[in-house]
Amino acid sequence: MYRLIPVLVLLALSACTAADFPAPNPTPPAQTEPVQTQPEPTKAEIQQRASTAARNFITVVETVEPVAEAECRRLAPRANCDFNIVVDDRPNQAPNAFQTIDRQGRPILAFNLALIASVRNKDEMAFVMGHEAAHHILGHLQRTQQNAAVGAVIFSGLAAMSGASASSVRSAEEFGAAIGARSYSKDFELEADGLGTRITARAGYDPIRGAEFFTRLPDPGNKFLGTHPPNKDRINTVRKAASAL
Repeated sequence: MYRLIPVLVLLALSACTAADFPAPNPTPPAQTEPVQTQPEPTKAEIQQRASTAARNFITVVETVEPVAEAECRRLAPRANCDFNIVVDDRPNQAPNAFQTIDRQGRPILAFNLALIASVRNKDEMAFVMGHEAAHHILGHLQRTQQNAAVGAVIFSGLAAMSGASASSVRSAEEFGAAIGARSYSKDFELEADGLGTRITARAGYDPIRGAEFFTRLPDPGNKFLGTHPPNKDRINTVRKAASAL
């Protein structure tokens, strides 16, 4: 079972302002013919978009969560599969979603208002939710913590063996933890994309259409120690996983 913040609709309505819909660019003075621009959305239109986004989010929660829970119990029977879905209502945040656990070990799937407003359809929202649920099912948080601990031990040990000062050893420990945490992060993202595809499809949504969300994200490329893989790799992973269903 999930728990959804009861004031979601009000939060979404209050967060969507004209700033979320950029005003059209003015006509350049050098042009002889006026350039047609889209009119700024009215307050009623902004509220309607916010209301639609909130309703879509609630619908997706109600349909995706049971599927994610069933997949969790099937693939990770020893894990806590009682997802707690919450909304981060802090203003002026970049679109974001993440998975974590509370002090009792219950999995939390968190989505901020900017992300809820930025998705274009239920398929995209379902895919993002399926992806975050997959991180928990696959145990990525625990594996990341383990990798961080190993990295901290290795780097601090090397620093100590070299005769470094206590402060330098602590710095090496922090650096090693960061390196360790990132060592398999790209693989984890692709794994979550694959399982998230299956969860999305089984919940009745189109994962390929949902993965179009990646086309609007800045492409991280293939950076050394980057935390996310290139967008094209993620889209290819979704297509491959969807074709196998």
